[in-house]
Amino acid sequence: GTSDGPFSMETTYTFEDTPNGGTRVGLRNRGEPSGFAKMLASVMTKAMRRENTNDLERLKELLEGR
Repeated sequence: GTSDGPFSMETTYTFEDTPNGGTRVGLRNRGEPSGFAKMLASVMTKAMRRENTNDLERLKELLEGR
């Protein structure tokens, strides 16, 4: 999705079957900070990475029925 504000970002997830019957999930973020957010870009990158990891862990739990 895309979020508006000082750091507009597009997140794309891809899913593909693996040979052993699993699913490989790909994740790509695109965005360009502006204004004050530009100064905080490295901090925001770490926060986004942490949130992406949390999202993927929740998705894994849902898909595995835990």
